[in-house]
Amino acid sequence: MSPLDALTQSLGPTACLRAEADIAPYAVDWRGVYHGQPIAVLRPADTAQVSAALRLCAQLDLCVVPAGGRTSLAGAVVPIAQGPASVVLSLERMNRLREVDPLDNSITAEAGCTIEAVQNAATEAHRFFPLHFGAQGSAMVGGALSTNAGGIRTLRYGNARDLVLGLEVVLPDGRVLDDLRRVRKDNTGYALRHLFIGAEGTLGVITAASLKLFPQLAKRETALVAVRSPREALQLLARCQESGAELVAFELIRKICIDITLRHGTNIRQPMELSTDWYCLIEAASTHAAIPVREALESALMEAIEAGEAEDVVICESEAQRQNLWNIRETFPTCSRMEGPGLSTDTSVPVSRIPDFLERSQALIDGNWPEGRMIALGHMGDGNIHLSLQAPSGMGHAEWQARAPEFEGLIGEIAVELGGSFSAEHGIGQSKRAAMAKLKSPVALDLMRAIKATLDPEGRMNPGKVLPPA
Repeated sequence: MSPLDALTQSLGPTACLRAEADIAPYAVDWRGVYHGQPIAVLRPADTAQVSAALRLCAQLDLCVVPAGGRTSLAGAVVPIAQGPASVVLSLERMNRLREVDPLDNSITAEAGCTIEAVQNAATEAHRFFPLHFGAQGSAMVGGALSTNAGGIRTLRYGNARDLVLGLEVVLPDGRVLDDLRRVRKDNTGYALRHLFIGAEGTLGVITAASLKLFPQLAKRETALVAVRSPREALQLLARCQESGAELVAFELIRKICIDITLRHGTNIRQPMELSTDWYCLIEAASTHAAIPVREALESALMEAIEAGEAEDVVICESEAQRQNLWNIRETFPTCSRMEGPGLSTDTSVPVSRIPDFLERSQALIDGNWPEGRMIALGHMGDGNIHLSLQAPSGMGHAEWQARAPEFEGLIGEIAVELGGSFSAEHGIGQSKRAAMAKLKSPVALDLMRAIKATLDPEGRMNPGKVLPPA
């Protein structure tokens, strides 16, 4: 019996896609950069089937590439080109919400649930699930945890890792680690769940998670503030944090990003006269309607104008205005691709070093690629700035990539030199393995390889991802 026949017999024809047309969407990443052909796509319906699939793949000498919503930006969810025989194991059918407990402030969701579905279930229970990013309608719980997703609310609630109480994980040999406890305190040795969060499927397959919920936000206030430079933005952030305005998000956006979104976006209105090169998108919120969020935010922003930290302010007067501001921020990635090719990065630095990071990055671009444009926007409140190098008009992606192949690596080096990271929230996947080899501590790499060798001694789980060759 062939390996494909064995998989089909074990899991059933609906859980084992074999036709080329059915497999094709799983053979390319979301950006269209990475391609890798699996021999089949497995779509288990429950944890028992995931366990059976991994046991059978071990017997058949097949590698396994776990996948969720496949919105990964680092090439983690497709097999490596010319790599070992692999199957994609998609968690998309495992989309049940197992339990919502408002008293525990917890929700237990299977790996194939979208982040948006978890948010909606929390709202129905009069609770709030804070993980929020542009792809939340298609990104799934398993993938978000496997990449330790961040987003706009990390400033207040932390990354995906900080929202996890427990996990259910199928190990490479098919054993199931049931660690779905919902308690806040569990001091019984190693916190094993943290091994799998951010591991990008290289150590096992997350099949379910118990996640933290919070009280609903009773009121929120949103503002767009024009500032002259990131240094003024940093001062404004500190002022807002000290004001009692209860910040949820503080985004830094360069004017060119707004221009691109207004040019290519749909039904997006210009929110103010764009008189400066930098803007801060600020949201403050409270779980209690009586807390004077607007008053605190208004006071901080007026003080900032008087101190010369801000040039102009727009505070939203309606939900439509608020949605318009967030649409500018969240549709930018799509609009930027319509504008033309760009070379993107995903870095973080200590919040206090953001101005230095941007100044050094601009100097690097001016000295090496003056024909390019520096795109910068991101989560200033947690130090994660997404910086990219936009190609000049008329230049194709391949030509621009060949013109500046070292751009991402050099930006990563600047971030690390300033005490930051070359990968903030998108993961390593295939795209940042060279950076891992160059910029990650050798001791850290040794420890990671030891953990990998212990849990996946045959190297079957998502080969060619995260860890560089020894």
